[in-house]
Amino acid sequence: MELEPMEYGDIFYEINGAVARITINRPRTLNAVNGQTIKELDHAIRRASLDSSVGVVVLTGVGEKAFCSGGDVKWEADGGLVDLNFRLNRLVLHCPKPVIARVNGYAIGSGNHLAYFCDFTIAAEHATFGQTGPRVGSPAAGHYVTHLIDIIGHKRAREMWMLTRQYTAHQMLEWGLVNAVVPYAELDAEVDRWCGELLEKSPTCLKILKYSFNSQVDLTAMDDVIAKVAPDYYLTGEQLEGANAFLEKRKPDFSRWRK
Repeated sequence: MELEPMEYGDIFYEINGAVARITINRPRTLNAVNGQTIKELDHAIRRASLDSSVGVVVLTGVGEKAFCSGGDVKWEADGGLVDLNFRLNRLVLHCPKPVIARVNGYAIGSGNHLAYFCDFTIAAEHATFGQTGPRVGSPAAGHYVTHLIDIIGHKRAREMWMLTRQYTAHQMLEWGLVNAVVPYAELDAEVDRWCGELLEKSPTCLKILKYSFNSQVDLTAMDDVIAKVAPDYYLTGEQLEGANAFLEKRKPDFSRWRK
């Protein structure tokens, strides 16, 4: 299957040896993603998946502050989440090559679940992890949420998603969300070491292993869950209250939507 070329503006894509590195390049927003960023990441992951010269894929963000701080809230407030086809996590799962999250700072919201959907997560000591959905009225559902249960268990997954607390890299190492934590200065060397080990292994065996692990993942679509539980969510104003409160630096008032 051929992939149509795409010119990237929000990401960098580079190949070094047999490693494809995909870097979110939106430092002014702490590498938060909008619709265009998502389209570019989607294309880049599929590109690496189809490239026979690539043996390992590394996902990261530019700079020292953030891997990805989630969805761009201004874009969300302007209706960006409506009709959004966010399939990056599914693409990471189905990529036939191992995918490593190089977490160089904040991994929040969609940045957090993108990191935990990767096969391996290697974090700098200063990295911070967490979800924001219920705090800003940004819904998540289906496999984005349930996959975390397989990684850290029911109680901790519910804590992370429902309380929207933030956690250190060492806490996430203890919980099992992270594979390794190193000082930032050693992050690239550590990622290179993991890439080198993986590239020594049979690529077909790794592909079979990924397929086997994925057979246990519930891939219920987010849109299906929202359509069943809250079909008119984006028309109620609840999501806008969360997004606008964030932009206005105030606490949201969700009391009118309690039922």
